[in-house]
Amino acid sequence: MKPKLLKIIMLTTSLIWVGNAAAADKPVGITPTMKEASVMHGGKSVKIMRDQNNKAVVNPAFAKTSRPCPPFCIQPIVLAPGIETLGEQEIIDYLVRMSKGDKTILVVDSRTPDWVQKGTIPGAVNIPWTALNPAKGADPISIGEILEDQFGAASLEGLWDYSNAKTLVMFCNGMWCGQSPNNIKNLLKFGYPAHKIKWYRGGMQNWSNLGLTTAKPTS
Repeated sequence: MKPKLLKIIMLTTSLIWVGNAAAADKPVGITPTMKEASVMHGGKSVKIMRDQNNKAVVNPAFAKTSRPCPPFCIQPIVLAPGIETLGEQEIIDYLVRMSKGDKTILVVDSRTPDWVQKGTIPGAVNIPWTALNPAKGADPISIGEILEDQFGAASLEGLWDYSNAKTLVMFCNGMWCGQSPNNIKNLLKFGYPAHKIKWYRGGMQNWSNLGLTTAKPTS
């Protein structure tokens, strides 16, 4: 074989190899130093990570851009004084801490069960916004049970003591969703301390768009 022809073959083979390597999926981390995070969901360990398929696209459930307002209006960054707004890294940090045994934290999916069935953030518990909303039929007794049994508040002769209440990390479907804002605003009316309430504004919309792991709700 002539040297010139051999060089052409070798160059062509090299270009094909480089092209195939470039087409291969590249790792998709959560941060430059975090590939995944292990959390507990329904008594089982679940790894939160991003979709490793570089060609993955937005979940159709969250592809709609023009939901009528009202009720699907864009939420502000600051929902109420004292309420901290979180991003994905902060949510994952709370989930990991909770999964490691921190009983002072509870991550709450405020959506209605039909939405939760489509997938939730691993480690979250579902407390629908209607369960804390008197206007939607929630009665004082059932609200009080949630405050005591799930949030760690204490009832003292008709008053609420939030000294040992949990830090609540609440979310719903995203920046256009009013379900977690409704829960948060009602909790503030009940006297829940603002510094013990955190809000993931991006919710399932941003979580899904980033390709992060979802899980079916636990019973």
